[in-house]
This record gives sequence, C-alpha cells and structure tokens, in this order.
Amino acid sequence: MISFEGIKENFKFIIIETRKQLNATLEFFESPDPSAYDKIYSRDDYIDNLKTIIENKCYARINTIKNLPPEEINEIRAIQICCVNLERIADNFVNMIRQMGHLEDQAFINQYHYKEQFRKIQEGLDRIDSVLEEKNMSDALAVCKIEYELDTMYKENFDRIMEELKVGINTQNLITTLFIFRYLERIGDSLLNIGEALIFAILGEKVKIHQFHSLRQMLSDTGYEGSIGDIEFESIWGTKSGCRISRVEPRRMADSHAQGSIFKEGKLHKVRSEKANLERWNEQFPGVAPKVINYQEDEDYASLLVQYLPGRTFDEVILSIDGTRMSDGFHLLTDTVSEQWEESRQENPVRTNYVEQIGDRLDQINEVHPEFMRFEQNIGSARIKSSKELLEFCSRIEQEIPAPQTVLIHGDFNISNIIYDDKRNRLYYIDLYRSRDFDFVQDISVFLISNFRIPVFESEIRDKLNWIIGNFYTFSSQVARKWDDKEFEARLALALARSFYTSTRFELNPKFSKEMYLRAHYLLEKVINHKQRGDAWETFKLPDFILYY
Repeated sequence: MISFEGIKENFKFIIIETRKQLNATLEFFESPDPSAYDKIYSRDDYIDNLKTIIENKCYARINTIKNLPPEEINEIRAIQICCVNLERIADNFVNMIRQMGHLEDQAFINQYHYKEQFRKIQEGLDRIDSVLEEKNMSDALAVCKIEYELDTMYKENFDRIMEELKVGINTQNLITTLFIFRYLERIGDSLLNIGEALIFAILGEKVKIHQFHSLRQMLSDTGYEGSIGDIEFESIWGTKSGCRISRVEPRRMADSHAQGSIFKEGKLHKVRSEKANLERWNEQFPGVAPKVINYQEDEDYASLLVQYLPGRTFDEVILSIDGTRMSDGFHLLTDTVSEQWEESRQENPVRTNYVEQIGDRLDQINEVHPEFMRFEQNIGSARIKSSKELLEFCSRIEQEIPAPQTVLIHGDFNISNIIYDDKRNRLYYIDLYRSRDFDFVQDISVFLISNFRIPVFESEIRDKLNWIIGNFYTFSSQVARKWDDKEFEARLALALARSFYTSTRFELNPKFSKEMYLRAHYLLEKVINHKQRGDAWETFKLPDFILYY
C-alpha cells in the first residue's frame, strides 16, 4: 500500500471511526441512551473532517508530484472513493439513530433480525485495509458480495413489515422500522462502491461487479486457470451506445490464454445483436470482423469476449501516419467495401428513414444545443420554414425515393469503427451491432461526416480529411452509376443532413457545431426546393462543396 505521509494513517483512522460508529449504533438499538446519542453525532463530525483531510491530501499528492507510478495513482483514487463511501456509511448510522426518535416504543425494533446485517457490515469494514495492503482479490469480491446479502435481508424484513401493516396496528413503529432497515440496505450500496474501488486498485481499471463476474467466467471458459489479478484489463474504447470495450491479456505474455482478447459488456439487446452480426460477417466475409470467443448474458446485460484485432482505428491513421500509408489504407478500404457491396447486394427496394433518424435524436440535440431548433420566420414576403416543418416535409419526400437495392451495411460506418493494420495491410470492422441489410447510402453518409466532424483544423490534417472525403464520395458515386441508381444523390442529401444534424450533439465547439447544423438545414431546403419545382429526382445534384470544411 502507498505509504506517503499522512494518508495511510488517516485512512486507517476513518475505517476505525466508522467501525466505532457501527458498534455505537448497535448498542443504541439495544439500549437507547442520550449520552450515546451525543457521542454518535460528535463522531460523525470527526469522520466528515477526516474524509475532507484525506481527499485534500489525495488531490495534493496527484497534482504536485510529477511522474507518479500508475499503481500509486490508482491506489490514491481508490482510497478517495473508499473515504467518500465510508463517510456515507457513517451518515446512515446517524440517520438510523434519528429514526429511533420516531419509534413510539424504542424496543419495538428488537422484534426483527437486524444484528446479522450489522455483522455483515462489520465484516466488510474489517476487510478494507487488508485488501489494499495485500491486493487480495477474494477479499475485494467478498466486500462486494455483502451488498447482495444485505439486499436479501432487507427484502425479508420489508415483506414481513408489509404484511404487518395490513393489520393496521403499530403503524408508526412499522414505518419507522422500515426506514431504519432501508438505511442498512443503503450501506450495502456503499460497500459495493468500496469493493469495486478495491478491485480498481488491484486491476488498474474501473470494473462493475457484474462486468467482473462476466469477464472471470468467460476467461475460465476459454481455459484460463490463473488469477484474474494476473490479467491486464485496459479500457480502450467507450462507445456512445453505452457499451464498455476493454482489452484483456495476461500480464505474463508467455500465457497464451485470452491473449489479445477484447471484452465488451453492455445492454442485452445491443450485445446480443453484436454477436449475431459478428457471426454473420465472419460467415459472409471471413477475416473482416473479429471472431467470437465467448458470450454470456443475464436478464439485463450481455458480455462478449472476441478476438483482438491489431492495428489502429482509421481516425488514428489519418492523424498519425504519412500520406503514402494513409493512401494505401484508403484504397484497401474501398476495395473491401466494393467487394462487400457487390456480394451482398440484393435488388429489393427498401424505404429509408434518414429524416426519421433526425427526429429520434432531436431531444438529445436540443439538450446540447437548444438554439438548433429553428422557428418559422418571415422576412418581407419570404417565409423561412421551421426546423420541424423542414423535417416533416422531407420525411414525406423520402417515402417517394426508396433505395432500389440493399447491401449488408456496417450500420455505424464511423472511421473510429474501422481498423487498419498497415504492417499486414489488413482491414477490420468493429462495433457491428447496427449491421443489417439496408441502403448503402447510410454507410456512405456516416463515413463522410465522421471525417468531416473531426475537430482538427490545421490545414495539413484538414487536407488529408478532405482528400478522403472527396475520394470516397467519388468512389461511391461510381458504384451508384454502375448500378444505375438514379436517385442516389437525392437520398445521399437526406442522409448527409441526418449525419450533420445528429453529429451536433457530440460537438460543443459553437462555431463548428453550428456549421454542421446549417449544412443540414441547407440540404433539407435544397431537397424541398427540388420537389417544389417538380423536377425528376434523377436530375438532383448534390452540392459537393457541402462535404468539405
């Protein structure tokens, strides 16, 4: 454990004082005494002060000492989290004592089994210091497990009190006792936070307990027999879909089990869809998507362990390597995309929903940029449509121009979801849970705007981005002409409007986000003007200057 001056001692003291608070509360339950009440209150102030002292020392250590080892920083962060939750535990003991004052008969609570709950809390508090000293994963997990056990005990008392309330006797005592047991249950939540902080101190990554259990089971299923404490667990992507993606590998690289694996955990429907799509891609286009090593699901969450794919995401390629290798990667991309589009193409018309996708995200856009919802305006005799009216009008137009064919699309063809291994000249796709048979224009628009919206404005980098945008647009247009897709540019205008508009919710730079918002409205208005003139959709021309910044 870290031994820098003061923090270690203060941390031990806050654990000791929280234990004292537990014992004093238990004694008060058994024999209420005003002098004990005063001691509990005064000790709570001391615990609050200790927490503040430890937090200040933790922040000072991190901010004033350069080049601290990552392990020490992790321990400092874990201690700070533990202190916050120890102070919450102590507060909940005080809240219980306050509730005792509302009991008509203070011995009433002794009818219920609460001592086992106190014993469990004591057990958790006793383990904290030793876990940090010895990096004992089993003890850290035991602290986490107490939350589940306290929940179970709370449920038993809750059910009993609900039944007794139906009788209509001792109502005030019953409700007050229920509140007291609720505070005991909340202490379990704080112990879970402490347990997860201890796991963080051991692994070096924040892992929720359900994620930890999923990962441990998956590694066991692959044949890994070592301790999970010997696993490197590194968060490498945080997706906007809410999934956690991390790389896992043994600290001792000689152990080949689980080496080069990616662990992904998230909502059940998303991860289940990802698994199905990974299997489909591997069947139709072997080697492009990672292979599924293991999969597990429970009521709400699912977890994947998949093959690790070497290389860099395409945005890193653009920002970090020379133009020749970037060009090589781009041409490999267009070759790969062309093959996939051709092989998966089906001449089945499908209605698109690009404008609807904007509508689905309007609330999120308005939370970040409320000014991006334009209202109707009149300038002289000219009338400017509101954003809502533009979307409604374009939604009706979109139904007139279905895509004449479908392909297997990525579904989120963002450049951060494309990996290029320049050493082996290989290309891979990740984050495929939205993949489906749909209009290829969806992937085209997402790819183009994912380049545009990179918030880098140095001319050298923007030239690279504009080169990729221009060449991918040219490539896509050539494919559309080959397929005789006459309404390609009209659909692309709507899809680009969708990508521009919805991307604003991820961009706080006011000038840059407004630029995307204005371009979205320009495209929507251009589509409406074309419709109002009565021109055929095959004559619609996308103003390609809209693609470049």
